Amino acid sequence: MSRDSITPVVNGDGEQRPIGVIGLGLLGTALCERLLGAGYPVRVFNRTRKKADPLIALGAQWCDNPFESCDRVVVCLYTTDVVEEVLHQMAEGLRPGQVIIDTTTGDPDQTSALGGRLAKLGVDYLESPIAASSEQTRRGEALAIVAGPQAAYKNCLDLFGCLAAKSFHVGPWGSAAKMKLVNNLVLGLNRVALAEGMLFAESIGIPMSKALSVLKEGNAYSVVMDVKGKKMVEGDFSTQAKLSQHSKDVRLMLEEAARAGISLPLSSLHLQLLGQAENLGLGDLDNSAIIQALEQGARSEVELTK
Repeated sequence: MSRDSITPVVNGDGEQRPIGVIGLGLLGTALCERLLGAGYPVRVFNRTRKKADPLIALGAQWCDNPFESCDRVVVCLYTTDVVEEVLHQMAEGLRPGQVIIDTTTGDPDQTSALGGRLAKLGVDYLESPIAASSEQTRRGEALAIVAGPQAAYKNCLDLFGCLAAKSFHVGPWGSAAKMKLVNNLVLGLNRVALAEGMLFAESIGIPMSKALSVLKEGNAYSVVMDVKGKKMVEGDFSTQAKLSQHSKDVRLMLEEAARAGISLPLSSLHLQLLGQAENLGLGDLDNSAIIQALEQGARSEVELTK
């Protein structure tokens, strides 16, 4: 989808209609910045109002209920439970013809049920989790995975062209949440494999920086090396995507797999490692900090064998 071919939605006076953004965490902030950078008027809400200040400085306007003034609202919250709570609080602003673009990585059954309830109100619900870190999103490198009414998706191509480099419509409600979990399963295991490989390299006398340079040029390459490799080498765990957020996603993966009657042994082990990282106080750091949990575990194993 080419951004050059996408025309923003305007009102009868030729002015762009305001877009609502609810949830101004790392990803929500990046999405809001994309909209502001494209010239959209944006109405923002966050449960902690202070987080809106930098975006207001960029031109966004605070709104206690963006649904009251916006036909299209982007929602980016921690879980589907939180999404439902916020929508309940703002129910007075919901009206037929609105579109909610929910970028939360949610529970597939819950998002499907939510879409059905909103449809009864005449509100189109598009679940659209984002496959990218906040920094990748800010740079316009994100992938949007979309499920819900296809007509609503087509009517929002201007927004998706602004928010993401690519978007894919994958089916009815619940499908995008499932596809995001598949994506995050592979992504997370790539990340932990890179962390273990880097520690292995260093332990046998190959500097991490050298190992990373070689890996990026060979058949073991993955985009994770570009995004997280340098952070692991430099020990820079400033947050692009919280480790605790991925821990939540892995729990969702295992729950969904259990419903399907299969096991995910690598993801089960991954959840244990993420739990160890959280116990070490790394949950609010970038998910590349998993390397510290692996390193701590490796040292403990060595001590036990002495």
